[in-house]
Amino acid sequence: MTEPVKGPASYFPSIESKHGRPIAEWKELIRSSPLTRHMELVSWLKAEHGLGHGHANALVAHTLAEDNGK
Repeated sequence: MTEPVKGPASYFPSIESKHGRPIAEWKELIRSSPLTRHMELVSWLKAEHGLGHGHANALVAHTLAEDNGK
């Protein structure tokens, strides 16, 4: 039996469904941004791409954790 997805990744299916972009594309946008701080990136995703706070926060948290090897 598979464990349910927990943490930020649990938001990924609804992010893709609601915003029509694959998660890999969102991560690339985050990585290509000149912004580096968590909340700056969250605010940017909300203002420029129309994401809600939870979705933006999940994408940024997961992407930064990946990039920091966590």
